[in-house]
Amino acid sequence: MNFTRKQILAIIFLFFFSISLSQTVTSDSLRGEFTYLLQYKPNTLSDNVFKELFSLQISDKRAFFTSENKLKFDSIFAEQFNNKRNGFNIDMRGLPPSRFKFLIIQTNENSQFYEAAGMTLLSYNSPVIRDWKLVNETKVINSFNCKKAEVHYKGRDWVAWYSTEIPFAYGPYKFSGLPGLIVKIADKTGDYDFELVKSVPSSKLKGKSVRINEARYHNAKLVTKDELVQATKNFRENIKYELEKMGTVFSDGQNRPKISETEKKGYNPIELE
Repeated sequence: MNFTRKQILAIIFLFFFSISLSQTVTSDSLRGEFTYLLQYKPNTLSDNVFKELFSLQISDKRAFFTSENKLKFDSIFAEQFNNKRNGFNIDMRGLPPSRFKFLIIQTNENSQFYEAAGMTLLSYNSPVIRDWKLVNETKVINSFNCKKAEVHYKGRDWVAWYSTEIPFAYGPYKFSGLPGLIVKIADKTGDYDFELVKSVPSSKLKGKSVRINEARYHNAKLVTKDELVQATKNFRENIKYELEKMGTVFSDGQNRPKISETEKKGYNPIELE
């Protein structure tokens, strides 16, 4: 059998996702829906800036934060899977890529981080940020009156602008705990910058539910952050060899990608510690 890397990922996702299609999803009524643009530099030795949109969906007691492309991936995959139950023939060309595979669920107590390592869904817990420094400065951002706050978090100094006009104590990534929605937050180096670019009026949310498949967070194995990082790294390194053992033949150009020393030295994650 000849498979490309995308097809291999589709096969893995098929087994993981097909199980979830039969699950009963607990409905979270949608109270707020916001889209953030992330602009970031994944490597400090390069000036390249990447962009990706993220969705923040807020229910009564929690908020869900994930990549817009992951939501599109789930939707398109589910549609194709349901239309082709009698044979595996998923067209990967319509599935948008994402550099961010995680889901974060925020509550008033913590932020729960979810990511799959192959067929295993893993999760770790982070406490809500409590040491915000509120600053007596205001600014209008995208028509919202905002107030300033600062925090040192995971090795970076962050400046946030939040709006009490939007009474949700949530924001992008793991940032929450302010007296209003975070409209913009960036680290002082400019390497990571989240900004609210779209909000859905509350009048259009009536009767709607959070659009996150339960398979992304249900029955996850609780681990530490280090254990999750190591597990996902091991999976990426081992998948090609495991598939070769099962008789998979890779198409030309689908060999294991090599990471240069420059890429390793310049690796620039959102959390530095």
